[in-house]
Amino acid sequence: MYILLAVISLTALGLGLGFLLGAAARYFKVEDNPLVEEIERMMPGSQCGQCGYPGCKPAAEALVAGQAPATLCPPGGMALAEQLANKLSLDLNLAGMEELVPMVAGVSEATCIGCARCSKACPTDAIVGAPKQIHAVVADACTACGKCVEVCPTECLQMHPVKTTLRNWRWGKPVLVEVGAGA
Repeated sequence: MYILLAVISLTALGLGLGFLLGAAARYFKVEDNPLVEEIERMMPGSQCGQCGYPGCKPAAEALVAGQAPATLCPPGGMALAEQLANKLSLDLNLAGMEELVPMVAGVSEATCIGCARCSKACPTDAIVGAPKQIHAVVADACTACGKCVEVCPTECLQMHPVKTTLRNWRWGKPVLVEVGAGA
């Protein structure tokens, strides 16, 4: 009898609190700006911090607020800058921006002492290894932010261009050829 009473009272308590939480969620709901969400979806989503913001969402918020230029995302390159400028109707100056080749961090096993500073600095956990052991970089997770290179005391981490394999090969950009008027 007492067990049944306990089960009924806990069920009633759970349903009551669940109803209150649901009502509070609807009453205190904060509407997000749909433009911020759309800009965030356009960005790479690597949360690398190369733009100076802690992630892609704060960077998108700064873009929409007009506090950041369209060229703020180095991993996105010129293509993303053009898309952002078109979406937000911003003037775009690509003079100071260069198109970078995809990079990835690499560990020199000969000089790695296993201090684990690089794995602590990596925002995407792309560096694997334990203290006093040689570390390695998971290339698919590396965003080429360079934070690991900055903290490495032995300079065993270096940024290298991504090697072209069948998995990451892409067609090159088409070359425009101008045809003369006298042809």
